[in-house]
Amino acid sequence: MANHKSSEKRIRQDKTRNLNNRYYAKTMRNALKKIRNTSNKEEAGTLLPKVNSMLDKLAKRNIIHANKAANLKSSIMKHVNSLE
Repeated sequence: MANHKSSEKRIRQDKTRNLNNRYYAKTMRNALKKIRNTSNKEEAGTLLPKVNSMLDKLAKRNIIHANKAANLKSSIMKHVNSLE
């Protein structure tokens, strides 16, 4: 167990940040699933800017790596463009 006040605070902060990061990452995964399972081009077109924005925000906050965000954006763009 922690012996210093600062390390106890750090443990509390880490727990809170871990919960927040897990929430945002899970929300992102659900949004990606939703857009990938869509077969309607119009619906996918309305979801695409929201998902792209979400990925950019997560990369900016270091919840996911910037390259991962770019790869995910590229793959969902391919999917949306392939829809008829």
